[in-house]
Amino acid sequence: MKEKELRRSLAVLPIGTVMKLTDLSARQIRYYEEQGLIQPERNAGNRRMFSLNDVDRLLEIKDYLTDGINMAGIKQIYAMQKQRAAQKEADLARPLTDQDVRRILHDEFLNIGGLKSQRGPNYPQH
Repeated sequence: MKEKELRRSLAVLPIGTVMKLTDLSARQIRYYEEQGLIQPERNAGNRRMFSLNDVDRLLEIKDYLTDGINMAGIKQIYAMQKQRAAQKEADLARPLTDQDVRRILHDEFLNIGGLKSQRGPNYPQH
């Protein structure tokens, strides 16, 4: 994890500060937590502590609601984003096949030569 992302994910903000930054009430913030849209950490005194990423998520939720998207729609958006991220991670973990290597090399040769493929994205297939 990069330094910037590490810092953004540190849970250091109490709910009062988050309320000021987002213009949301404590009740609204707790509701979004109940809905599983955010997961603030808890400190030793069992108080919610938020990260800058949590603040960004709350502002994004607020924007979605302003745009007329209901809670079910917001949950669906985040579920799709999570699914895409998991798929991308799985794709990165998958070893390349011979066909993948051929396709990548073919595309690179075309890009270097300034040529465009006449046969489509899956050429060559052997």
